[in-house]
Order: sequence, then C-alpha cells, then structure tokens
Amino acid sequence: MKGTELGEFEELVLLIVGVLYPEAYGLSIRQEIAAQTDRKAAIGAVHSALSRLEKKGFLKSELAEATHERGGRRKRLFQITAAGKKALEKARDQRNSLWNQISDLAWKDLTYGPSF
Repeated sequence: MKGTELGEFEELVLLIVGVLYPEAYGLSIRQEIAAQTDRKAAIGAVHSALSRLEKKGFLKSELAEATHERGGRRKRLFQITAAGKKALEKARDQRNSLWNQISDLAWKDLTYGPSF
C-alpha cells in the first residue's frame, strides 16, 4: 500500500464516497462536494483523488452494468475499504485531539487581534 496519510481533498473525497454509497462515482462525488461545501472541484481532480485513494488501498471500485441513460457506458462505483475507514478515523481523532488541546484563552482575544 502506497502512503497512508490523507490530504485534505482526499479526505473530503473519501468522506463523500461514504455519504453516497452505494452510488459513489466520479460525477456524483463532484456534485456532492459542491452541494456539501460550496466548493467547485474539477472532475479531473476528483478522478485523480479517487485513483490515489484506490492505490493507497482506501477505496475499491467496480464497474456497474451499462445503462441506456448513459448511452451504454458503465459507471465506476467506489466503496471505502477497512483501511480507508481506519485512515478516516485516524484523521478525525488527530483533529479532535488538537481541537481539545486549544485552551479557551487562545480564543479569548480574537476580536481584538493578537496581544503580542
């Protein structure tokens, strides 16, 4: 398995695959990213992230049956693997741990800017 760290966009794509399961494919992932985050993602960026995540072992994919609506083309459907779930849990736990370490004092003077 190549690399075990998740980039920010990879994490987002991996989460969206889970949200859309069992209908997670390139275009639906791109549309859901826009709907959930107000962020536009190029389809090429989505496909690149999906490819990287599959190479890392965080996703698996299979081709669905061809449909008349798609002109006989098949969709590549993605699913999170156990390793992908573990990577997401690790990212969430690291983030939560850091949030929990920020003292209330760090937020106190934000309206007035830093005091140093």
